[in-house]
Amino acid sequence: MRIEPREQLLDLWRSVARASLEEGNWKWGGRLERNSISDAEQLLTILYPAASREFLSVADPSVTPDDVQDALRRLGRETELPRRLIELLIEHVEFYTDEEGPVFSGGSYLWSNEPGKDPTPSQRKLDVVDSFSMAVTLMLSTLAFTRDFRSVARNPATTKRIDYLEEIARRRLTAAMVGLLRSFVVYVFDADSESGEILVRTVNQQHQPARQVLRGLHRDLQRVRASLNEVSIGFASNLETLESRSRLFEVGWTWGVARDAPEVLGIEKDLRQRKGVAEAAPYLYFTVNALDGISDLFSDRTIQLSLLDDEQQRLASALRLRWEAAQRYWSAIATYGEGRGGTRWPLQDIPWRTTDNRESEYFTLMVSSLAIQDRETNTARVLEEDLLRLTETLDELAQRGRITRRTTREDPGVIFHHPGLRLELTGSSDLDGGPTLRWQLSDFSAVMLKNTLRLTALTQDIALRDRLVRFSEQLWEHLFQRRIKRGPGEGLWDDPGQLFGEIPERFEHPSWYITERVVECLTLASQVATKKSPQSGFLETLARDSLSEAESRLSYITLELTSRGTGDLHRGLTQARLDLEHAQRIIFDRPATAHAMASEVLRLLERLDIAGSDAHEGDI
Repeated sequence: MRIEPREQLLDLWRSVARASLEEGNWKWGGRLERNSISDAEQLLTILYPAASREFLSVADPSVTPDDVQDALRRLGRETELPRRLIELLIEHVEFYTDEEGPVFSGGSYLWSNEPGKDPTPSQRKLDVVDSFSMAVTLMLSTLAFTRDFRSVARNPATTKRIDYLEEIARRRLTAAMVGLLRSFVVYVFDADSESGEILVRTVNQQHQPARQVLRGLHRDLQRVRASLNEVSIGFASNLETLESRSRLFEVGWTWGVARDAPEVLGIEKDLRQRKGVAEAAPYLYFTVNALDGISDLFSDRTIQLSLLDDEQQRLASALRLRWEAAQRYWSAIATYGEGRGGTRWPLQDIPWRTTDNRESEYFTLMVSSLAIQDRETNTARVLEEDLLRLTETLDELAQRGRITRRTTREDPGVIFHHPGLRLELTGSSDLDGGPTLRWQLSDFSAVMLKNTLRLTALTQDIALRDRLVRFSEQLWEHLFQRRIKRGPGEGLWDDPGQLFGEIPERFEHPSWYITERVVECLTLASQVATKKSPQSGFLETLARDSLSEAESRLSYITLELTSRGTGDLHRGLTQARLDLEHAQRIIFDRPATAHAMASEVLRLLERLDIAGSDAHEGDI
């Protein structure tokens, strides 16, 4: 893989440190005014890879590599660096806490969807699912970081600050988990409604009668309905009608706390649970982001370090029910019919149409993310044919999004990158009589790369993996060329106008929204690069045959030549024996290497045999 994630991350850290410091002081915000999401994204550009990848850890100065310390030198030297991060994290958590508890407001990420009307101050304070999700990831990274730093901190004052940070980080983590519980929704509608007709038409790739499709959906979603019956904490919907064959449904996360969502019981009283106003219908974008954050609760790191307390374990179990139900639902819808008879999946019928009658390639990308996440969770059921279909879908999306194809005049594909897709946040106007708000999506390329890397990690087919690696390199090259070239954000993202001449704006300040997603991709790329590659049965057979011949030849040469050989001959045969023993040990993991080592031994033995024969003839 030519992405070189470690070097790219170190370069990016240098740029983050340069962009975030002004006269030695940390500067919050970038292209937009600071908000709870943007500030978390800014911190995660450093903390996410540092807490996820051991070779980038900054908690213990004695083991932090020199080039890592050098990349973040502006933030502090050696022991100063982790202490600086502790103080920044404390500042972040305290700033987004008021007298009612932790705050998860959208702030400057919330735009008015009505020209001439600005969002009201109360609307700017609305809690948003993106903030819940980012907070989960950041607080878990924080707790992992403090766990490592505590083991080497010797100053009592530093230990006291670590204690305080862990206390407020746990409180914010609990509040974010509660917010995600109260933002989960099930949208139920009649099969003969407009939403029902759209959903049936979307999944009906075999042109079956609608009644037959309804029966199939009822069958395929049985496990989802069963799991939803166990959902109770922070959830108010009446699910009895789900068993009716004349009713359909969608599950996922709305944009904020759902309207009429009940409070989660058993939570400490000083964590006030604000009343929700968000429409009780799922949004694909917020569902994907919620699932990403929730998955961190079940990661190997979280489990091995025991980062969750008892209360958080209870909340995590409730979130896991929702997490699994959402993945199963959208995977079942995306692949309904399973391509029987050579037909395409609904997902492959691009662009995806939502049940509120909007269609976009962006929605196809979101559903692809959900289908991939389901396969990551259930690796035992992964079929290479499914991964190939997902790869082909991403390939077409890259072409339509003008990532791997040139643009045309007034090309509609450019809009995915700037200004992006607008999502109306239904229910946001119910507060203070303000305008309806919107959310702006512009992370199309970064999500494309992330999905491609996920597929690369899943496949066990050598040819498909090679194809995905080449594809990911194309996507990275596209993103790399969109880095900001000058100004405060130099080396960071995003300036899409450098690739798309149709975009008149040029940007010099960083978008932490895009930059953080690029960091996620590079961190994932480093995991893919260190993951064991798919093995070839042919190579293993070839390696075994080569080793068998090499061992046979070694036995023959040893018997024939050692009695009259020199010390060099004996040393050569001893090394050959050691090489073959090593090749035997690695044949399952690295058959190509084992074959190469056997071949090298065979060449050595052939030279020794020839030399021995010539010497024997000379004696005669």
